[in-house]
Amino acid sequence: MQEEITTVKTVVPKIEQANQKWYVVDANDQVLGRVASKVAVLLRGKHKPQFTPHLDLGDHVIIVNADKVKVTGRKIQQKRYTQYSGYPGGLHVRDYSRVMQLYPERVLKSAVKGMLPKNRLGRRIFKKLKVYTGPDHPHQAQKPEVFSLN
Repeated sequence: MQEEITTVKTVVPKIEQANQKWYVVDANDQVLGRVASKVAVLLRGKHKPQFTPHLDLGDHVIIVNADKVKVTGRKIQQKRYTQYSGYPGGLHVRDYSRVMQLYPERVLKSAVKGMLPKNRLGRRIFKKLKVYTGPDHPHQAQKPEVFSLN
């Protein structure tokens, strides 16, 4: 007696069929790591049922009020950001409080970038992140939806 073997085909979504939305995330009085992890999930597309690890099916994310993000513990004194110019002696080390004074959007960008893949796909996904220090952004034409972090 022979058994019938049925095969299930794996459906790989097309990038053209990806419904990419725009979201606005308000970082006012939110913890840095929690904002970054939720934004990384949105950028990557892991919240969608058609998620595929090797495709860019994620959404565009706009973060506003980046200068009002919080950190917990003693990170204000201990957290360091390094930047290297490429020249001998060109290593610049700044602590969290100094970076927040000069470039508050870099703190969130750095946190999100560390949670994305370290390859071509990660660099492509990272371009869909927009970070602004104030409550305003120039992307009203895309009709972004408000994404609640709570």
